[in-house]
Amino acid sequence: MTNKVVEVSVENHVGIITLNRAEAGNAINLQLAQELMEAAIFCSESEEVRAVVLTGAGNKFSVGGDLKSFAEKGEEIGSHLKFVTAYLHQAISHLAGMNKPCLGAINGTAAGGGMSLACSCDLVYASDHAKFVTAYNQIGLSPDGSGSYFLPRLVGVRRAMELLYTNRVLEAKEAEEWGLINRTVPQEELMSTVLDLAEKLAKGPVNAYGATKKLLYHSLQETLETQMSKESLSLAERAGSSEGKEGISAFLEKREADYFHK
Repeated sequence: MTNKVVEVSVENHVGIITLNRAEAGNAINLQLAQELMEAAIFCSESEEVRAVVLTGAGNKFSVGGDLKSFAEKGEEIGSHLKFVTAYLHQAISHLAGMNKPCLGAINGTAAGGGMSLACSCDLVYASDHAKFVTAYNQIGLSPDGSGSYFLPRLVGVRRAMELLYTNRVLEAKEAEEWGLINRTVPQEELMSTVLDLAEKLAKGPVNAYGATKKLLYHSLQETLETQMSKESLSLAERAGSSEGKEGISAFLEKREADYFHK
């Protein structure tokens, strides 16, 4: 039986997805992409999971695509990459589209598809040992894994172009200054910091998180008027939901809201 290269565990209603090819820098091959999709679907559908943390085993988050395995396909490399990206992109679609918050705990180098995967998380915290590099153009390739979608939204088109054209490496602190990540955390505190936040979010109004996520992701495709229309519809729907009713009641009664049982 093939060893799993993506591990999933659930702790205190937080789904922890770990890329587990440490010996290969957690490089993305066909198996990892498929198992990541399965993990994302599990976390998206599981009622026990109310927040998700994505991280890597060892001292790297992910060095990106497994070029050795790709090259072994010879003339079939193009069709092989379509299979790999089909699974990878489905994984990212589920992580980005689910109501539950997805937090990235970037424990080391995030390159190529690994950087794209990090960018797709809702919130991103990186070890002070982490580095970010796009890596695609240097080897004659173009971005995948949502990189061309999230990167310009996070840092702007000019900076995204610079990162892609020049293969410039961003240290964690500079990535924070650019808005690529939320915060740099000492290596030894990374997982405890991210898990603590994830557990707090898991107790929160997950459907409100999901509605907020959808509004933000769709905002750049809308006019001011159409976006405000979406806001109005979403707000009305949320106010009438069990979460909205509990949140408003808790505020008026000056108590802590209990979203977990709603």
